[in-house]
Amino acid sequence: MRLMQYEIKALRAAEAVALQLEALDEADARSQAGALGYTVVAVRGRQNLRAWMGGRRAHFPLTLFSQQLLALISAGLTLADAVETLAEKEDRPESRKVLKQIVAQLYEGRPISAALQSFPEVFPPLYVATVRASERTGDLEEALSRYIAYQAQVDVVRKKVVSASIYPLLLMAVGMLVTLFLLGYVVPRFSRIYEGIGTDLPFLSKLLLQWGQLLQAHGVLVIAGLIAGVAGLAYAAARPETKSWLMHRAWRIPALGARMRIYQLARFYRTIGMLLRGGIPISQCLNMVSDLLHPALRHHLKAAALSISEGRSVSHAMEANELTTPVAVRMLRVGERTGQMGDMMDRVATFYDDEMAQWVDWFTRLFEPLLMAFIGLVIGMIVVLMYLPIFELAGSIQ
Repeated sequence: MRLMQYEIKALRAAEAVALQLEALDEADARSQAGALGYTVVAVRGRQNLRAWMGGRRAHFPLTLFSQQLLALISAGLTLADAVETLAEKEDRPESRKVLKQIVAQLYEGRPISAALQSFPEVFPPLYVATVRASERTGDLEEALSRYIAYQAQVDVVRKKVVSASIYPLLLMAVGMLVTLFLLGYVVPRFSRIYEGIGTDLPFLSKLLLQWGQLLQAHGVLVIAGLIAGVAGLAYAAARPETKSWLMHRAWRIPALGARMRIYQLARFYRTIGMLLRGGIPISQCLNMVSDLLHPALRHHLKAAALSISEGRSVSHAMEANELTTPVAVRMLRVGERTGQMGDMMDRVATFYDDEMAQWVDWFTRLFEPLLMAFIGLVIGMIVVLMYLPIFELAGSIQ
């Protein structure tokens, strides 16, 4: 089932508050609000175009919010004043509404972690746990700095993958446009020339000319069909079910599945490292990061968590449940001996990230020439098939 946004009017300490939660249904929304200590008065579902197109919520700039909050707190503002300042400067209505409700809860005396937890659609559990851990030691600035650095490191490989995919996508788009131009404009004009000559055409050339004539006669329908097809693919790609299916299929490809495993392990270890350095116990960390892993690895993580709870070392539990590589196991053992497990897990993630970056660079260098060769082959075949009857006619004249 798809999550839906709900607006909840509730009471807490005899004061009316408004919440926004994501839930499966109205009963789930009431249950979540009750678990947070609210008495629900009314629940109203929100269904907009974004939700219809794939359940995507409005984007809250969490990293930017953390950076600005850190700057204001470092400048000497109190936490409530800092969040209120960010709410006043915010020009996005939904983000401003969230920040104002957080400010209201802070003035009521609630801790910042509890206020953030009221908006699970904006602040993920990892973020809330990091802030809550900092409340015990009073180092909120350190926690925010840690999360900002964590998010920047997590985005490095993702940005490299996106950057590496731009050029191949541009090549494919240009190749498709050139192919459509040849089939819809050039080929039909060659067909008129060959009709005037009245000679027999090779089968492939005749088939190409028929495709060109079809595209010229029904160009509007063909273009409309292409646009509808692209829109349908975009809609399907935005659906969580489609993403899950594609991920499952890609995971079964040996070479690609191995790289996806490395990418997920890198994010997994980096997240655990951040939480450990924030003072959160390892058992709680493992429960919090299970959603970061592919379902094929989650049961391995459960077994590892059980093994650690029984007293085994982290390195042994991870190795026994196939959540490491030979290099990572040795680095974890060093972390156990030195007592710097959080820092060592972050180094393991950095090692994985470097390995992924090298693989992305290698794949890009190999894939781009192959793609250019394929596009050139398709365009070259169209040109050759157009001129092939002329070549045969010139040969017969000789």
